Amino acid sequence: MAGDAFLQSIEHNFKNAVSCLKSGDHADGISDDLAEKIMVANSTYVVRFGVRLRGKLFTFTGYRSVHSEHFEPVKGGIRYAPDVNQQEVEALAALMSYKCALVEVPFGGSKGGLIIDPREWSESELERITRRFTQELAKRDLIHPSQNVPAPDVGTGEREMAWMADEYKRLNPAELNAWACVTGKPVTKGGIAGRTEATGRGVEYALRAFFDHPEDVKRTGMIPGLPGKRVIVQGLGNVGYHAALFLSTENGALITHVLERDGAVVDETGIDIDDLKQHVTKTGSVKNYKGYVESGMEMLEADADILIPAAMELVITEENADRIKTPLIIEAANGPVSAEADRILRDRGVVIIPDLYANAGGVTVSYFEWIKNLSRIRFGRMQRRAEENRLAALIQGVEQLTGKPFPDNLIDEAVRGSAEIDLVRSGLEDTMRSTYAVISDVWNNNPEATDMRTAAMMVAVRRIATSYQSLGI
Repeated sequence: MAGDAFLQSIEHNFKNAVSCLKSGDHADGISDDLAEKIMVANSTYVVRFGVRLRGKLFTFTGYRSVHSEHFEPVKGGIRYAPDVNQQEVEALAALMSYKCALVEVPFGGSKGGLIIDPREWSESELERITRRFTQELAKRDLIHPSQNVPAPDVGTGEREMAWMADEYKRLNPAELNAWACVTGKPVTKGGIAGRTEATGRGVEYALRAFFDHPEDVKRTGMIPGLPGKRVIVQGLGNVGYHAALFLSTENGALITHVLERDGAVVDETGIDIDDLKQHVTKTGSVKNYKGYVESGMEMLEADADILIPAAMELVITEENADRIKTPLIIEAANGPVSAEADRILRDRGVVIIPDLYANAGGVTVSYFEWIKNLSRIRFGRMQRRAEENRLAALIQGVEQLTGKPFPDNLIDEAVRGSAEIDLVRSGLEDTMRSTYAVISDVWNNNPEATDMRTAAMMVAVRRIATSYQSLGI
């Protein structure tokens, strides 16, 4: 089962990091029993509930796993997919714990899932199913603004989060912070600007940070800088689309391959990602688009500079790792590289920017949304105009001192105060860049950190262990 292999990969990476932390200069007192406590899930709730639809009763199975409560609330998405299973959910919950610790977001790790194929149900049917699932989670406080805060994942989005939040509010009409029970909501219902793009934007910022560290880029044999880099993107969902869009339109990278379940699009001169996305939205497929080829996962092995697996876990395994040609992989999806494939790629000198860092943009901006919901005020509302007035006065002063007008092509940008989207992107970029600097320092200055995944996991595990130790555990 894929869920078992995924969980084993996460646990393998964890044990490797613990082993490194116990050796050399990092022997900082993480005992075997504390390591065991951190590694295993605290609890997993399995629920089976019935919903009467189409004249009969359908029974659905859902999961919510809490991995670590060293910080509360715990945080993690809910996915809707026909192959959801307990092991997969527990693996994703563990990854959320390490991810939050790494980027210093004060949440524990959690994850949820419902065994369902959303394409088989109408919108009204999905709403009834989602509301019933929410009721079951609410019975155990597995959706709660101060205890357990879900978010979108595969198969879910703003729509499902709005349904869940509304159902939670209905069940708890006196709860002032009810809309903070989930993140990833529509902006009109307490969401935050920039949440939809957050994970893809975080991938962009991660790559920028990587290419700003020449000693790390040197390991790949590439020259610094994103312009002109050839990129393969596997999966044109929310994450893959936004990562590809920002890399191509704002950084000069060439998206040469886009892989989807029904084929691939190839254009060595660079794919117009917005145009391709419009085609997929209109037709439901990449078929019949310029450069379409009937190809499968072998396109992961195409010649390029950067590979971005942005769909599901375990797409790179020991079966195809030897054939991967890109010198750099950035894991936009959760767990796309198996533990054995990771070893093969590392031995070949391929650099992997790991998922617990690379796709942390989503939970980072979810944290911003949660803060916004608790404070009950839009970011920038109090200071934006004051900021603009102050900057306008500064420009007036410069003009008076110099006797020259301020350049017209710069004045609008210089005076414009920060809107919510600006503050969100600024906070996300700062998080991704500062976190990369920590990972890179561990990677370059500790012989036991043989790769970036180990370095990132060492940072995350140490922080979780320190948190538990400070509680007397």
